[in-house]
Amino acid sequence: MSEQKKIRVAISIGDPNGIGVEVILKALMDKDITDFFTPIIFGATKLLNFHKDQLKLDRIYFQGIPHASKTVDGKINVVNLWREQPEVQLGKSTPLAGELAFQSLKAAAQAVKDGVADVLVTAPINKENIQSDEFNFPGHTEYLGEVWGGTPLMFMVSDQVRVGLVTQHIPLQEVAQHITTKNVEFKLKQIAKSLIQDFAVERPKIAVLGLNPHAGDRGLLGKEEEEILAPLINQQLEKGNLTFGPYPADSFFSPAMLDQFDAVLAMYHDQGLIPFKTICFEEGVNYTAGLSHVRTSPDHGVAYDIAGKGIADETSFKQAIFTAIRIFENRKEYSELTKNVLRPTKVNIDSEEDEVE
Repeated sequence: MSEQKKIRVAISIGDPNGIGVEVILKALMDKDITDFFTPIIFGATKLLNFHKDQLKLDRIYFQGIPHASKTVDGKINVVNLWREQPEVQLGKSTPLAGELAFQSLKAAAQAVKDGVADVLVTAPINKENIQSDEFNFPGHTEYLGEVWGGTPLMFMVSDQVRVGLVTQHIPLQEVAQHITTKNVEFKLKQIAKSLIQDFAVERPKIAVLGLNPHAGDRGLLGKEEEEILAPLINQQLEKGNLTFGPYPADSFFSPAMLDQFDAVLAMYHDQGLIPFKTICFEEGVNYTAGLSHVRTSPDHGVAYDIAGKGIADETSFKQAIFTAIRIFENRKEYSELTKNVLRPTKVNIDSEEDEVE
């Protein structure tokens, strides 16, 4: 029997002046790490060696390759995108750092799209210095929706809680106009589909948060709950979907409440991400659901203030890797289980009659 092919994990380096390369190196330092998957880092061995020397990490070695198609299982592969050592200015936002971050992301996303790699794990970018004619997006999520196709859902996940968002990277003053029946219902469908296919939850139970303080307080503090959210939730329940709420956001995130649900739908970015990062900052993962390929990232930023100091925690990045692998495997299993469910079986009556005779 041939050995099962290891999942290939494409890794983009993020902003090289931040902590991205540090958490990548630390996450891959275990000598047995390649027994579980094959890493493919998109950057340059010279750049990684610079960070390795800066951090005094001596137990990690790289396999330099010209293209992801040359990946070697059992090694930490590095696709050399640049021949020369790019200038690194730790802790500083520079145009060059943004350009390198985009080149790494672009190549890694393409490798997954081409089937050379199986999943993508992204280190943090600076959303300002990465902007260019080619990258004109609020973040990874929207960019991958463009290059991979689909409607991305920012889904923050951990063992304790999963949080999806109706609105993602938009100004707070524009949030209310995006809270419509159509938008909320679509996000509920996305979350339910992801829970079933990506996380093996048979019958998802989803909590919906209110937009306004105290979930509108019966219309005194806002009408969205009474006019949009509550009617939609009732419709979902009538259809047999386990959707509940709207709950006041300020009192929802307690262990007793979280234990009752498989996921939470928040109305806007900070409403969902502040409690999520407070509860599980070191182990939280940002997963982009709703796309044809799997992408995860740690739930922290570039952290210029601690770049190069050797104190960045790699836990979230390591969790992002193994979450991506688990989702990939769950999707594959779901696809195999459902592939032939509705396909009718053809019975060869003639051959049966011939046997009887």
